[in-house]
Amino acid sequence: MSEGIIQPDQPETLEGEGKDLFSKFDDIIALREGLLSSGQEDPFNLVMEKVLSPTRAICNGRETILLGTYNYMGMTFDPDVVEAGKQALADYGTGTTGSRVLNGTYQGHKECEQALKDFYGMDHAMVFSTGYQANLGIISTIAGKGDYIVLDIDSHASIWDGCAMGQAEVVPFKHNDIEAMEKRLKRIPEGAGKLVVLEGVYSMLGDVAPLKEMVAIAKKYGAMVLVDEAHSMGFIGENGRGVVEDTGVMDDVDFIIGTFSKSVGTVGGFCVSNHPKFEIMRLVCRPYVFTASLPPSVVATAEASIRKLMHGSNKRAHLWENSRSLHKGLKDLGFKLGTEEPQSAIIAVIMPDLEQGAQMWEALIQNGLYVNLARPPATPAGMTLLRCSLCAEHSEEEVGEILSIFEQSGRQVGII
Repeated sequence: MSEGIIQPDQPETLEGEGKDLFSKFDDIIALREGLLSSGQEDPFNLVMEKVLSPTRAICNGRETILLGTYNYMGMTFDPDVVEAGKQALADYGTGTTGSRVLNGTYQGHKECEQALKDFYGMDHAMVFSTGYQANLGIISTIAGKGDYIVLDIDSHASIWDGCAMGQAEVVPFKHNDIEAMEKRLKRIPEGAGKLVVLEGVYSMLGDVAPLKEMVAIAKKYGAMVLVDEAHSMGFIGENGRGVVEDTGVMDDVDFIIGTFSKSVGTVGGFCVSNHPKFEIMRLVCRPYVFTASLPPSVVATAEASIRKLMHGSNKRAHLWENSRSLHKGLKDLGFKLGTEEPQSAIIAVIMPDLEQGAQMWEALIQNGLYVNLARPPATPAGMTLLRCSLCAEHSEEEVGEILSIFEQSGRQVGII
């Protein structure tokens, strides 16, 4: 091969040889190889050989406290939920083999949607096969060419992908900045279709959106409002309906998106709405129409879990205790956190850089604690952080163990 000088944006190829389509990932490949070259465990390829409970598992051969599962309400081992899944599996088999609009709607799907309507007090509910698809489908269908989507810059990937798929004009604003959001709305042409997309809890830092003020401004400018409550459903609000309930704006938002893979403890996604035309979405939403529906056992567990979450006030109270205890304990140890006060079940521990973050993650896992190592571009402002997601099933003693492991690991690595 020639040793001539090659410009960075013009990789050398032989005649008839196509460009390697994987070359765009070379920087990430190099970063990962650099992390693992020292013998460090792969923080993005952890295997749970056996799950013992919502809070403990055998990971890489060690019994480990789980603090990175999003299993906020600890429903994955609830006996009633497990039994509902077993019964549906016996009665209906393993899967539907079809789309909701053809052969894929079973009685369980309708019962699950009814549970969602009852939970939120809404007229319409639509279940998707994943939470990602719920955002992808709803956003891309209701906001298309010529429409405008105003969204927080820190929005989840599924929200950005829904915007791209619908081909609407995307207008981002600085994270949780009320004035910046209003400025964007002011610039949109009068009469244009407008959708404001917000999240109740932002999953990286665990901070809460100022929904009361933001929803009022959106309505002032004639925009519809969609709120993703993936990380607050089941926990935040008097009845666990999320930040929309906690801030008193449930009647003012047009769509609430959620997932079954967090507090509900299974898999799937949904949208609830009071819009009178909402049911047409079942015929025009491509990620709903062209995807096989959830297996009967999954929707049965989701329905059972949702109905139990309606009466989960004691669990919610205990989870708040856990959040306050862990946040204070980590702060007292000298760790830098993503929020000044606990705002959700997510507590982000900010790391100096990726290298030290990876070292801290490994020290924690070796000392028996699993958290999420998160890095750019998933994180805001180029941060590397360790994301802790608490569970209502974590005991007071386990929270104490977690703090001890953080202290031990932080001193090992030299972060505190």
